[in-house]
This record gives sequence, C-alpha cells and structure tokens, in this order.
Amino acid sequence: MNRRSFTQRALIGLSALSALSWTSSSNRTMIRPARLRKGDQVGLITPASYIDDSGLEKAINNLEKLGLKVVRGQHLRAEYGSMAGTDAERLADLHSMFANPDIKGIWCARGGYGAARLLDDIDYELIRQNPKVLVGYSDITALHCAIWEKTGLVTFHGPVGNSTLTDYTLEQVQSILFNPQERHKITISAAQLTEALSDDVYKPGSIVPGQAEGELIGGNLSLLASLAGTAYLPDVKGKLVFIEDIGEKPYRIDRMLTTLRQAWPLKDAAGIALGVFAGCEASSGSRSLSLQETLRDRLGDLGIPVYYGISFGHVDNMTTLPVGVRAQLDATEGVLTLMSPGVQ
Repeated sequence: MNRRSFTQRALIGLSALSALSWTSSSNRTMIRPARLRKGDQVGLITPASYIDDSGLEKAINNLEKLGLKVVRGQHLRAEYGSMAGTDAERLADLHSMFANPDIKGIWCARGGYGAARLLDDIDYELIRQNPKVLVGYSDITALHCAIWEKTGLVTFHGPVGNSTLTDYTLEQVQSILFNPQERHKITISAAQLTEALSDDVYKPGSIVPGQAEGELIGGNLSLLASLAGTAYLPDVKGKLVFIEDIGEKPYRIDRMLTTLRQAWPLKDAAGIALGVFAGCEASSGSRSLSLQETLRDRLGDLGIPVYYGISFGHVDNMTTLPVGVRAQLDATEGVLTLMSPGVQ
C-alpha cells in the first residue's frame, strides 16, 4: 500500500470528533476511544522490553481468548539489547498501529524497560486524530502519562499481553473495554483476600480513611518518579492518583515517594489508591522500616485519603484502570468507582 495514501486515509475524520466527550479540570478535552468488540483486529506491539517465544505465544493466546484477531507489529520480534528493537523500530510499530484504520485497539505484549525513551518522538497529533484503546501496565506507564498529557486520549492501565488472565482479570477487562457501564465499582478480588491470609503484602487496608474524587492518573511508581520534572507527567492537582510497584525495597519506595512529594507534589492530589506492592518488603533482619511503615510515613501526613491494596499492580488478579476518567475512592472501605466509561 502507498504509505502516503495510507496515512492520509488514517488521518481523515475517523472518530476523533465523535469521541470528544468532556473537558477536564485542566481544560483538556477527554477523548474516549471506541470500545472493543469480538472479532476486532488489535495490534500487538513491544514498546519496551523484548518478549521471548513463550511470552509471545501466551500473549497471542490471551488476546484470541478475548475474541480478538491479533495483528503483529512489524518489529515485534526485533532485539536491541534487552529492548524489543531500536527506539525507531518500537516507535514505528506504535505509530503504524494508531495510523491503521483497520486496527481497533493496541495491546502491549509486555512491559520491562524502554517506553520512556520514545516519548520525545511520538507523533501525538497522529494519536489524537486516531483514538483507539491502548492497554498495558508497568513500563507502559510512560505511554499512559504522556499520551493523556499531550492528547487527552483515555488509555488503559491493565494486563499486558503475556499477563495471566484470571477470572477476575478477565471480568474486569470485559467490563471496562468491551461492555462498559455508566458506573463501575471495583472491589478487591476474592483471590487477593485469600492470599492476604498468608502474606501481608496482599492485605488491603486504610492508611488515611475518607473519600476522594478526581481524574485517574498514575501507574508504576518507578516510572512516575522518573517522569517527575518532564513535560510528560500530568498535573497532579485535584487528581486521584493510583500507584503500584514490584521488587523495590522500602528505602527505594521511600526515595521515589519523596521525589513525588517534592516534585509533583503529591499533597495536591485528591487522594491516592495504592495497588499491591508485591516483593517490596524489607529483608529479614534489616534495620529498614517495613513496607507499610514506609507508606504510612510518606503518605499518611498529606491530608488526603489513602488506601493500600486495591487489586492492581504486578499481580495476577488485576483490574483495568482508564487513565483520565473521573473516579471516586472510598479509602475507608477500599472501593474504587469509575464515574463514567473509558470507552464509547
């Protein structure tokens, strides 16, 4: 196909105008992509780390299980060190999937590292003119933050392609991306509550009780801290911030939260919903504060509601969170409610 005519075709009046819904508190117009439907073609890309054969097979099987037809990015199997190809190759796959009108959604096969390297060169106008579902988490936080900040497109912090799709995770994906309700209440998964009986890291609880409401922004703590001071981290004032991480010792959690307190600053948020910080406890016998002590120390004095253990993060049972949609957090009961759909 002629590249010029293909790009022109992609940019001509898709559904961008009909997708414009309401204006955020920062005067950004929110763009909701079209919902996914069984039979849709979705692009599978690797904007961060390389995915091995078993991970790729799992990703394809997961998307087919959802009734979707997988279109592989041209550079899906490229390698550049630990990353899935050069920045130019990974960026080309992201752009081509947004530009192709036959592709109805884009799924990141995995996270890892490398997505933030793309931010300076992304064609944000191409994305704004061709709104579609983008799904992933962990390192994909960089794309969620930048795309929301630069375009107002709602993207989705949810399972990557090679995640384990439990019953809870599947139900949340279906409810958020395929069959959205006007209001969607997210409660902690039964599987997580069972895990909490033997492992405190899964145990939910209030750090600061109360209720908060605002636009959802956030993602992986390491990525949020790395974006501080850049043009890609959305304004935190009045927002409902969701945060998670994995495999970071409490002193590193402390360091990153301190960065966000000083550079964002977190005290201006409406509230904070914390996911499950798997593998983030202090080593046995160390003089470190525990994970919970660290979170209470860094977040408990902000004067805003904070709750730990909402079902998202590097865990099998995870919800899907639409970045930019208004939500309510009950930090007393541990319930997160989406006030409107993320898709149309």
